[in-house]
Amino acid sequence: MTRAPVAEPRTLASAPRSPGGLGELFLVGGLTPLLFPLSWLLRRRLGLDAAELAVGFTMFHAAFVINDPHFSVTYLLFYEDARARAFGAAFPRALRARYVIAGIVVPLALATWAVAGLALKSAVVLGWMIQLMFLLVGWHYIKQGFGVMIVLAARRGLRFLPRERLVILAHCLVAWAHAFASHAHPGREVEEKGLVYTNLGQPLGLERFTRVALAASLVPVVVVLAQKWRREGRLPLATPFAALLCSVWAWSIYSGIDPLVRYVIPALHSVQYLYFVWLLKGNEAREREVAPWFETSARARLGLLAASALGLGWILFHGAPSLLDDALVAPRARWTSMGPTPYFAALYTFVNLHHYFMDNVIWRRENPLVRYLR
Repeated sequence: MTRAPVAEPRTLASAPRSPGGLGELFLVGGLTPLLFPLSWLLRRRLGLDAAELAVGFTMFHAAFVINDPHFSVTYLLFYEDARARAFGAAFPRALRARYVIAGIVVPLALATWAVAGLALKSAVVLGWMIQLMFLLVGWHYIKQGFGVMIVLAARRGLRFLPRERLVILAHCLVAWAHAFASHAHPGREVEEKGLVYTNLGQPLGLERFTRVALAASLVPVVVVLAQKWRREGRLPLATPFAALLCSVWAWSIYSGIDPLVRYVIPALHSVQYLYFVWLLKGNEAREREVAPWFETSARARLGLLAASALGLGWILFHGAPSLLDDALVAPRARWTSMGPTPYFAALYTFVNLHHYFMDNVIWRRENPLVRYLR
């Protein structure tokens, strides 16, 4: 059984050259506010239908090189030296347990769920799985935004106390609840990736309650930040907070406020994620191209990672589901009750849900590998 190498960082000179300034601001979400006036101009010039068709078409194809690799690269990060991380002595016991749960238990449970829905030809079974994805996607977005803010602030020399982190995280979690509850309805028939199902109804009172809770959760955030500013004399008001506010407010709570920007939000979230993958693996690659390892150059390692993520993304979201749906669904008319692409719906949902769980292990503070983000 091998031991995952966890070496001390060499020097700051080994870090990848971060764009900093406006470049980093745009990569972590700061581009979002600029998209709203651009959307207005497009709708004014082309009309809503033509503008929506153009943006939707563009983002559909952009997903091949942005959204899909953001999912697939998580598998490459998580399962790299997975045996040592889950069963060796390199990582803390609690983190090893998380690796086992996210790497073995969760995918087996999700695969069983998906296979059961497909075997039973049940849109209801697969529909529940899709609804779980929609419930957890908000949690994934706000957790990523919170983590990005904490890391970017730390890279600027500003650290949050445990109490301050808790207050901000609590606001993020309430925002997740409100974003999910804001689509309150008694239940209706919907379509997702070709699968038609009836989703779970939500009481109107839940949306009102979470709206009040969201407003209330802002008060302690303002108090904590004001106290921090008075005590330390500065706050990371630009890039770190832009990443948080865009993730929580623009991409989660008000994700549907603009008919064109909503098409771009998944790509913005993916770019934010991929930027941190680049920081993490870039630092690691530059450290390992010198003594005592003298491994392949950082450029080659990062290029291989990018190519692998692109290839695996195509397999997961295009190659494999198309092959299965064309071979097993199209020739059989009895599958039409589930729509033309049930395998695509099942695999898409599986990858999304598994991504959330793997992501929650990779980027934890106690993971020794995240030291490369410093």
